[in-house]
Amino acid sequence: MSIILIVLVILVAFALASTIAVYSYGRFADRARGEPSFALPALENGTPLDDLVAPLLQARPEQSGLLLLSSNLDAFAARALAARHAGRSLDLQYYIWKGDLTGRLLINEIVRAADRGVRVRLLLDDINARWTDHTLVALDAHPNIAVRLFNPSRSREGALRRGIEMMLRAFSATRRMHNKAWIADGRLAVIGGRNIGDAYFDASRSSNFRDLDVLLMGGVVAQTEAVFDRFWNSSAAIPIAALRRSHGGGLARVRDEIARLPAEQGAQPYLRRVTENSTVRGIFSRAEAIHWTHEARIVSDPPEKTQAMGQEGWLMHAIQPALLAAKSDLELISPYFIPGEAGLVQFLDIARAGVKISILTNSLAATDVTAVHGAYARYRKPLLEGGVHLFELKPYDHRSKASLFGSSGASLHTKAFMVDGHIAFVGSMNFDPRSISLNTEMGILFGHEGLIAEIRTVFAEETSPAASYRLHVEDGAIAWQDGAKGSGRTLRVEPDAGFRRRIAATIIGLLPIESQL
Repeated sequence: MSIILIVLVILVAFALASTIAVYSYGRFADRARGEPSFALPALENGTPLDDLVAPLLQARPEQSGLLLLSSNLDAFAARALAARHAGRSLDLQYYIWKGDLTGRLLINEIVRAADRGVRVRLLLDDINARWTDHTLVALDAHPNIAVRLFNPSRSREGALRRGIEMMLRAFSATRRMHNKAWIADGRLAVIGGRNIGDAYFDASRSSNFRDLDVLLMGGVVAQTEAVFDRFWNSSAAIPIAALRRSHGGGLARVRDEIARLPAEQGAQPYLRRVTENSTVRGIFSRAEAIHWTHEARIVSDPPEKTQAMGQEGWLMHAIQPALLAAKSDLELISPYFIPGEAGLVQFLDIARAGVKISILTNSLAATDVTAVHGAYARYRKPLLEGGVHLFELKPYDHRSKASLFGSSGASLHTKAFMVDGHIAFVGSMNFDPRSISLNTEMGILFGHEGLIAEIRTVFAEETSPAASYRLHVEDGAIAWQDGAKGSGRTLRVEPDAGFRRRIAATIIGLLPIESQL
C-alpha cells in the first residue's frame, strides 16, 4: 500500500471518527441541557443593594453609573462586598476561576450568600475548569447554587481521553467563552478583564496581572444580565451534574475547607480590605469616583459565535466604528496583540489620516503566552514605520509597592481603548484573531470624559519609561528604548527574555497558526 493511500485512509478514518464524535456530542448536549432560568427582577427595596442603588438611580433617571477598578485589591473587594450584601441573586460568568487563595475566598462568599437564600448561578468555561470538578460538583449540590460549564468535554477523567475528544471535536473545542461578569441582585455588575485567581488580585508570589474592571449601576446592569441569560440558556451551557456525579459529602468538605480560610495569614489583607469597606458604600467613599452617563452600553458576542453561526467578528463590528472615527488620538491596550493583515492596513490608514496611535502590549519577557508574541512580532516594524507608537510592558512591577506577597513580576492583562478622549471600551477582548473570530467576548462602550481621563492616566503610567520599553526602528531593525530618551539605553534584542524564549517566539512566528492565537 502506497504512503499516499495510507495517509488517505487515515484521514478518512479520522474524518469519520470526528463526525461520529460531533454527532454524539450534539445528542448528549441536547439531552443534558438544563431548564431555562432568567435574571430575577430588581426591586425598589428589600436587599442592602436595593437600598443603596435605587435612590442613586432615582436621582439620575436613564443614566448608568460607572466606577473604574484599577487596583487589584479593590477589584477583589468589590466582588466580595457585592456577594456579601446580595439578598436575591448572584450571576457569575468567567473564563477562569482558580482554586487558589482568592478563588477560594470568593467561593466562601458565594456559599455564605447561598446559605442566606441567595440564588447563585455560576457559569464557567470548561477549558480551565476540569481540575476543579469536585469543588464545582460540591457547590452544585447546594440547593441555592447551580453550576454550568460552557462547551464542556464529556471526558472528565484522564488527560488522554480528554485530549482525544478535543482533537475529534477540534473545530468546536477551540472556541471558548472568554466573558467575565459578576452580577449581584440586578443592581451591581463588575465586568472587564479580570478572571478569578491570585494573579488577578495581587496575591501571586511570582507575577501579577495589570488589569481593569468597571463596576456598573443602572441600565447597563440589565444589559449585562441579558448577556448572562443568553449564555446560561444556550445549548452550549451544560449542568455539571450531567457531566459528573456527586459522591456525597463534597459540600461538607468544601465548607470545612473554606471555614479555615480566615485563619490563613495570606487571607488577612483581603479580609481587611473587605472589613475596611464594611458595606458596599465603602467602595463609593468618594462621590466623584462614580461617573454618571447616558452614553454607555454593553457590547457582546452571542453564544452562537462558538458554533460559527451568523456573522463573523460580532463584537468587533460593534466597536469598529468607534475606532475608525478617531480624529486626533487612539490609545489601545491589549496584552495579546496580533492585528492581522487587515488590522495592520486599518491602523496604518488611521495613522496616515493624522491620528496619533499609541499601543501598549506585553514584552516577550512579560507575556504569559509566548506563542502570541511570536505572531505579533512580525507586525512591529510595519506599524512603527507607519507612524504607530508601540510600547511593551516591562516584566517587573515599577510601582513603589509591589504585590502583597512580595512578587515584583508584572504582566499586562488589560483590554481597553480610548478614542479622542471622548469614547472608550473596557472588556475581555484582545486584539487578536482568537478574540475576534473564535472566543466570545464582552465589554462596555461608553462616553464620559472624566472616566476616560482616569483610564488615560493608567495608560500614561503604564507607558512611562519606568514601566515600558518604547520601540523604534533603528538601522532597519527593531530597537527598545529603556528609560527616558536621552538618558536611558537602547537595546537590540528582546529585553529581559532568555535565549530559549526568544527562539521559541521566533519559531512560532514562522508557523501558519496565527488564526488560532
